[in-house]
Amino acid sequence: MDTMILKKVRTIVSVHVLALSSMAACAQDYPWKAITLVVGYPAGGSVDLVARAVAPGLSRRLGQPVNVENIPGTSGALAAARVALAEPDGHTLLLGSPAEVGINHLVSRRRDGYNPLKDSTPIGLIGSQPLVLVASKKTPVASIDEFLRATAEAPEAMRYASSGMGTPLHLAGETIRQQSGVRMAHVPSRGAGAMLANLDGGNVDFAVMVLSSALPHIRDGKIKAIGITEPERSAAAPQIPALAEHARFKGVDAGVWFGLLGPGKLPPATTNRLREGLRQLLQEPELRKALGAAGLTMMDGTDFAPFLQAEIQKFRRVVEFANIRN
Repeated sequence: MDTMILKKVRTIVSVHVLALSSMAACAQDYPWKAITLVVGYPAGGSVDLVARAVAPGLSRRLGQPVNVENIPGTSGALAAARVALAEPDGHTLLLGSPAEVGINHLVSRRRDGYNPLKDSTPIGLIGSQPLVLVASKKTPVASIDEFLRATAEAPEAMRYASSGMGTPLHLAGETIRQQSGVRMAHVPSRGAGAMLANLDGGNVDFAVMVLSSALPHIRDGKIKAIGITEPERSAAAPQIPALAEHARFKGVDAGVWFGLLGPGKLPPATTNRLREGLRQLLQEPELRKALGAAGLTMMDGTDFAPFLQAEIQKFRRVVEFANIRN
């Protein structure tokens, strides 16, 4: 009996060792086929732009084609789920941004869906785009102090627009409200065009916009910049102060970042290969110039996992403060 049990144990151990050896060999040979880089938004948007900028260089670094696949819908949730359910072999990756990998699971009424800390493997950060708080040209506000004074003296809450409920821009607006105590009511809008129309039509007093989208209209005098939502001024518009320069906004730190992720349980060897390839790619002058022209501040492949954990905690505090639910 003992001999039979011993044989079974040896067989089981042999099978597991063989499986582990096979997985290790596959990880060492990675990649052995084309890689799909999934984007949760339509072609032409900022996430798609970043994906298509990094795909050729990543392909060159890894020695296999990297094909961008757009799966738009539900603020990137469909794309995140597609990658989470993929085989964890490194051939299906996500070009992620705050909505799909940091916010959606916090504002969803479902509690059994995608969890970025369990269902994804953060690989590396690429860059971030600053946001900016702007005012309508009809609103008598052109500075941080004037913004604080106007919101304090208004008989009822002034209104601000964002790109939609539960979006990074919405959370940035609520962060401003949380940190400063100003009274503002949120007006969801569908994209930059709708926000500009609401500002021009007097339907809202302020808006939180992506800086690269807002800058042409700031320069044309159609809207007025109040402050950047990241801790430091942007190199793209150094004349615009950071809100955090004012004591009332010391805790304001909000932007739209872009990073590379794989499915959960991605083998460490595969993760390291991707991380190193991305890090090297982000040092290339041509790519840095292209992404800089698109308004990105480079993050040079910064370790994504601790950053993502900290961002989710920050988002959770804002979601609970504003009671945001989709």
